[in-house]
Amino acid sequence: MGNILSRLRFLASELMLGSLIAILSVFTAVASYQGSMSDSEQTANNVQGQQRLTDANAEYLTANQLIVYDYQLYDGWYTAEDEDKANYYQANFSEELQASLQNSPDDIFNDAYYEAMYADANSLFNEAQARFDKAEEWNKRGDALQLVMLIMALGLAFAAWASLLQEESKMRILFSALSIGMFVYGLITYLNVPVVAG
Repeated sequence: MGNILSRLRFLASELMLGSLIAILSVFTAVASYQGSMSDSEQTANNVQGQQRLTDANAEYLTANQLIVYDYQLYDGWYTAEDEDKANYYQANFSEELQASLQNSPDDIFNDAYYEAMYADANSLFNEAQARFDKAEEWNKRGDALQLVMLIMALGLAFAAWASLLQEESKMRILFSALSIGMFVYGLITYLNVPVVAG
């Protein structure tokens, strides 16, 4: 037993504890900084997503108004009593309705027409969703880095406590071993932190 303890005393040496404190301090600071940057990216993507969503809603309302206007113009065109009036109404059709009139005169207000009218709004909705998805990715990365910081901080605390104890103390060896364990666990966790592409 004494032989094992003497071998383990190296784990509690000043050199080992000093190295642990330095390494754990650096990793804690790095994880904290990267976690903070992840939170900033999450916030930025959420704000951009909200902006796109607001723009998408505005485009959607505009498209609704244009569709109603197209219906009114179409009714005027369809019921026009002379060619001049019909031409006036048709000239004011939206580009989408004019294209639909050429492509499918028997079914003007078809799915293709609505898709074309809502294209800008749907594009902005998709951009907003992409931003929200990116924000969630940054959130997961930030959470993982917070866990790394917690583990490294615990390891740092164990190393600090070990350094305060007498060299002959068995608790010093225990705290040092716990500190090393926390460092290894923290390092493995850090290497598995999700990476956000782009």
